[in-house]
Amino acid sequence: MWWRSSRLPLLLLFSFLTLSVGRAAGSGFRICSYNLQNFNLKKAASYRLIHTLTRVVSRCDICLLQDVIDSDGKAIQTLLSSLNRGTDRYDDDYSYRSVSSKGLGKSPDDMQQYVFLYRTQTVSVMDQYQYKSKQSFVREPFVVQFQGNSTAIKKFILVPLHTDPAQAIQEIDRLYDVFEEVSKKWNNKNVMFLGDFHASCAYVTRTDKKKIRLFTNSNFSWLIGDKVDTTVNDETNCAYDRIVVYGKPFLKAIMPFSAKVYNFAKELKLSKTKVLEVSDHFPVEVRLKSSALLLQATPLPILLAVSAVVQSFLSALFARRSDKYQ
Repeated sequence: MWWRSSRLPLLLLFSFLTLSVGRAAGSGFRICSYNLQNFNLKKAASYRLIHTLTRVVSRCDICLLQDVIDSDGKAIQTLLSSLNRGTDRYDDDYSYRSVSSKGLGKSPDDMQQYVFLYRTQTVSVMDQYQYKSKQSFVREPFVVQFQGNSTAIKKFILVPLHTDPAQAIQEIDRLYDVFEEVSKKWNNKNVMFLGDFHASCAYVTRTDKKKIRLFTNSNFSWLIGDKVDTTVNDETNCAYDRIVVYGKPFLKAIMPFSAKVYNFAKELKLSKTKVLEVSDHFPVEVRLKSSALLLQATPLPILLAVSAVVQSFLSALFARRSDKYQ
């Protein structure tokens, strides 16, 4: 029976390694972006809406909210209270805070805010900056530099944009100017652009892309493709909401194929009516690789090869022991 006791610890170790790699491959630091379509105190007063929104946001380490109309902060505070109430239904191990721009827009009746909600246990805010060129944007980007506790890239910059549909081409192009300014300001080129760009259908055509530096410059990677539908209504099939990153280092720090639309209607089994109560957009998301688990950097085929060698060694050892006792 000696051979069974000798093999058991190794087999258990291999099983642990395999499961750990599987968990690591399915984990990651999730960044989300969601156009909430006029999220105000009236919307926040709906328990059902806040319940749904809490389930959506609680999946994310950072969640950018757009089209927030909340000058006194009470609507966002309602959402934060729901996220932080510590029930078993949500991620009760995490607490959330927010960092928000002032109201931005071209008229007093349409002053929208960019709001970042983030998990205090996994990420911290390093700095924030309000881009100030009003000639370039209707709602100038509110730029935030974050630091992840266990992300492969520690410091990264998020640049939000909710374009004015009539100026989508010009505003997306001018994100290049924002990139140059903030990357120099913080000496950091790990920059991600995200938000409702209206970068599809009639607002931005294939021909229009030639006028946009974020398309023509190959250093920028568009993680949400042109054929993806980020809208809820059946009447539209447009990739309005996008995520774009600069440079190979940041791109390599992103989990492959993790950029996607989160169709919570299917995931949470909700009717279209309930989804539209929140917004006519779906959230988009992407995951960053984690540095917390060293095993994540070890490909599974290598572990399998090591296991095969160990198994072969044990088989040969067992054969020799068997011959000895015959």
